[in-house]
Amino acid sequence: MADAASAPPPPSHLRRIVAASLIGTTIEWYDFFLYGSAAALVFNKLFFPDSEPLVGTLLSFLTYAVGFAARPIGALVFGHYGDRLGRKKLLVLSLLMMGGATFAIGLLPTHATVGVAAPVLLTLLRLVQGFALGGEWGGAVLLVSEHGDAERRGFWASWPQTGAPAGQLLATGVLSALTALMSDAAFESWGWRIPFLLSGVLVILGLWIRLSVDESPLFKAALARADERKAASGAAEKMPVVAVLRHHWRDVLVAMGARMAENISYYVITAFILVYATTAADLSKQTALNAVLIASAFHFAVIPLWGALSDRVGRKPVYLVGAVGVGLWMFPFFALIDTRSFGNLLLAVTVGLFFHGAMYAPQAAFFSELFATRMRYSGASIGAQFSSVAAGAPAPLIATALLADYDSSTPIALYVIAAALLTVLALVCAKETRHRDLAEVGPVPGSEAAAEAPRDAAHTV
Repeated sequence: MADAASAPPPPSHLRRIVAASLIGTTIEWYDFFLYGSAAALVFNKLFFPDSEPLVGTLLSFLTYAVGFAARPIGALVFGHYGDRLGRKKLLVLSLLMMGGATFAIGLLPTHATVGVAAPVLLTLLRLVQGFALGGEWGGAVLLVSEHGDAERRGFWASWPQTGAPAGQLLATGVLSALTALMSDAAFESWGWRIPFLLSGVLVILGLWIRLSVDESPLFKAALARADERKAASGAAEKMPVVAVLRHHWRDVLVAMGARMAENISYYVITAFILVYATTAADLSKQTALNAVLIASAFHFAVIPLWGALSDRVGRKPVYLVGAVGVGLWMFPFFALIDTRSFGNLLLAVTVGLFFHGAMYAPQAAFFSELFATRMRYSGASIGAQFSSVAAGAPAPLIATALLADYDSSTPIALYVIAAALLTVLALVCAKETRHRDLAEVGPVPGSEAAAEAPRDAAHTV
């Protein structure tokens, strides 16, 4: 039975928790997406000037992918300490690391100034970004899920998810405004630095809001019970990641599979499109940026609606609609872009993000409901971030390489469709989680109960 810690908080308190998570994730995704957009638009010229244009783009996307490689490490470290020390402390640290790295990128010398040291420094800062983001997502969605109303968990937990399109909207909007107001020469000379330096101001705002919220009540209650158990038995808890891999390995695989279509489709639709539209379709950078900008606003609006629907019909049905929809949309997606019409380009991106939202919205509640409280940060982060190495990290790189090799969008569409099939398979193997009680204790890592129970109490539907 749920204890008092799971009682819904007052609406005003819950809205403050949601705002803190949303603003923090928006800033962190702004930082992360800003890099992706800059990699597609200018980093090939500034940091890899000796390469052919498409090869330079591939190299800049390679540094983009490096950030994803650091995300699993961030998931392990932040997940471990988040399950030991609490969600709030780690969220503050992740925001500081991400914002500091992004601000530093805005100060970097380019290849023309320091030669090969420029891309090396760029790559190191990208690693810091990825490490921080690897720990951000799990903590942000758990802070809301563990505070919120169980009956509307899908809706409330979907709000931190809107930080992704909000960050995309902010990053693309700033870049779009700068490219519209500045000449290409001025933007490539110094204008590209402005959005990176703006991150410093945004981080101060995010810290002020994030420091004002309380720690998760479910975590505090679970920690108190763990301390009591340790005092009674004298046995220390095992590392949360060990408990996750022992008792929740199936759930980790489900989460990783569920991420494949969601992650790959998103970066093809929002990052690779800047390459495809400007090279294969011969559209301007401004046209492509404007399409992503408008579609991101729609994406932001539709995510809470999908989250609310998952509270009514379940996480799996909504997620399946998104996975099947994005797979079916890929061929029309590229066909519309090939018409070189802004209206068709906008339609292609908007419908793609509509289906993506159906996967992304219930994901926060779905992954939270898979794991017990004392291993939830580790479990959700590992499941979400380890898959990003195989999914989102190489997606723009693979798509760009396929375009270079085949001079056709067909292999790229098939690539996304294959990812959609993997996600559908993972969802078919998963159980519905909508009615699970996050306040159920489940096995405590290292306890006798954990040794006897391969599946925790939260898996009772």
